[in-house]
Amino acid sequence: MPSATLSRQDVSKHNSEDDLWVIVDHKVYDLSDFVDAHPGGSVVLTQVAGQDATQAFYNLHRHEILQQYAKLCIGVLDNETPEVVDPQPGDLSQVPYAEPLWLAPQFAQFANQYYNDSHRRLQKAMRVFVEVHVTPEAKEKEKDGTFISQGLIDKMAEANILAMRLGPGKHLHGRVLLGGGVVEGEEFDYFHDLIVSQELTRHGQRGFQDGNMAGMTISLTAVRQWLNNEELRDRITEEVLSGKKKMSLAITEAFAGSDVAGLRTTAEVSDDGQHYIINGTKKWITNGMFSDYFVTGCKTKKGFSVILVPKTGEVEVSLIKTSYSTAAATTYIQFNNVKVPRDHLLGEEDNGFKVIMSNFNHERWMMSCMVTRWTRTILTDCLLWSHQRHIASKPLIAQPLIRHKLARLISLVEANQAWLESITHQMNGMTYAQQSVLLSGPIGLLKAFATRSAHEVADEATNIFGGRGLTVGGMGAKVEMFHRTYKFDAILGGTEEVLMDLGVRQAMRFMPNAKL
Repeated sequence: MPSATLSRQDVSKHNSEDDLWVIVDHKVYDLSDFVDAHPGGSVVLTQVAGQDATQAFYNLHRHEILQQYAKLCIGVLDNETPEVVDPQPGDLSQVPYAEPLWLAPQFAQFANQYYNDSHRRLQKAMRVFVEVHVTPEAKEKEKDGTFISQGLIDKMAEANILAMRLGPGKHLHGRVLLGGGVVEGEEFDYFHDLIVSQELTRHGQRGFQDGNMAGMTISLTAVRQWLNNEELRDRITEEVLSGKKKMSLAITEAFAGSDVAGLRTTAEVSDDGQHYIINGTKKWITNGMFSDYFVTGCKTKKGFSVILVPKTGEVEVSLIKTSYSTAAATTYIQFNNVKVPRDHLLGEEDNGFKVIMSNFNHERWMMSCMVTRWTRTILTDCLLWSHQRHIASKPLIAQPLIRHKLARLISLVEANQAWLESITHQMNGMTYAQQSVLLSGPIGLLKAFATRSAHEVADEATNIFGGRGLTVGGMGAKVEMFHRTYKFDAILGGTEEVLMDLGVRQAMRFMPNAKL
């Protein structure tokens, strides 16, 4: 903070367009050289020249703007102290319900059945890493539509964040996570996994969120579990977790989305019996533009199979534009007589449905983690906005209708987090096979409920923010982003309708012959 101490009278003398000072939260800013660069023009600034512009500023701008232009601050007011919280990388929010209850400062003193000190250390380290390294690039890439940089991938690989995103497992044993002293790979559980997933969404850039190696998290898990060639499995795992190679899951086609059984891409055994010859197309494949491997669903002679396909000249990719940024690298893929060794098969030939269905569990659970965190982020913005937005000299929070809307949002967010944590606790006590049998239904229902909740959260938040909730950037930036993109979570990984049906059908498998 600048050391100069100034009086309000000093500030009042600088009240012209050429010599313009303002006060925001007891700090003095010299905007004389910024007037022409101000996105809102000069008139807004000259109206508050030489005055305290705190309320006017927070009606128009997010606090992060002051952090972005901190160099314009020339001093503080004599005998006055800034009041607005100035969050730094890694800080927990003081806003009620802005953090999950286990993490909220007012509950930190109480024991929690799910989380221990290693979870708290991991959360702190992940938040710092995301805010320092991920968020700046996320904002840049979301805007210009370019793909994640190799530099950021390398940083995440070095910190073993890429490895953590696969969840617990032997692939983490012996690895130094986030520089060490946070959590041992051998003790990493699904609550650590939950924390990693939720912290990685907090930058608020939905396209980049998927562009940030989402393809790897839903495909390398299948390779680790189902690829029979151990030498190939371990080599590819190391290539991908080191960031040297990229991978994506190629199941969906224009002909079949949630209807996996309707896929048309074929894999025929070559005349020498040593290879598969793959032909067909895939659509809406996340990260496909920069992937070196594709975990691909194919029709085989007697059923459905999953094959690891390396990128070759016979694999053509092209970019698809969707509702969110092309930073996600959403891709259309053509396989034209692609020759792949038969030892690249995952699981058993003609029995790939089992591979795909079991692999969906972690993907859908991870998406539930992320969309639940997104709704909490939107709730936080609504709480902040309802306090700082004034209408008729009263803040929005003074209106009973606004408080009612906030109560509904809080209820949805906390309900989803509680269900998510309950299922995560079950995952910690189960093998992969047990999860496949017992949790595919509950996880499907959780994801469907979380995305239905997101629908309501997006709707109410947009109404609370009004026109700002429809404007790209500015005060309602995250609300606008969420309202425009929340449907990705409702569609990707299985639609709400399919998952709700799955959840009930799975439950009926355990229905006894009971009567009312």
